[in-house]
Amino acid sequence: MDEPAPPAANAAALINQHLGGWNRIMGLSFVTATASLIVGELTIGDQHLQPYGIVHGGVHAGIIEAACSTGAAIYSAPLGQSVVGLENSTSFLRACRGGKLRVTARPVTQGRRSQVWEATVEDDAGKAVATGRVRLLCLEAGVKLAGATVAVGG
Repeated sequence: MDEPAPPAANAAALINQHLGGWNRIMGLSFVTATASLIVGELTIGDQHLQPYGIVHGGVHAGIIEAACSTGAAIYSAPLGQSVVGLENSTSFLRACRGGKLRVTARPVTQGRRSQVWEATVEDDAGKAVATGRVRLLCLEAGVKLAGATVAVGG
């Protein structure tokens, strides 16, 4: 069975127009959004800091998961699938206090039932501040998840 090719066009503008939930609250927007490359940015604000005044580790883990999940969803939508995260492993490399964070994610493997993506978060100086890997499950449309039917793409 031939699978449809994933879209090559940059969907960042479309995704940014429909930001909701966590991405909107965190201020994460996308610069590049394709099935093989995701680049997102956020400007660090007080809401991103923990009590020592550095970016909270959950922000790094969250933007890594958001970037990886977005890329996986773009790849899976033409296949009639949606994706959910199964595992997020994030390592914190260097503390940062302000400026802008840039997350870049790329697929390691993209299968019919699961995908694995890796991401790096960099500070304004281009230094890596966190890295992570997210494993995602590909779900067919119509499957129930947490009591609701899953729709393609979301």
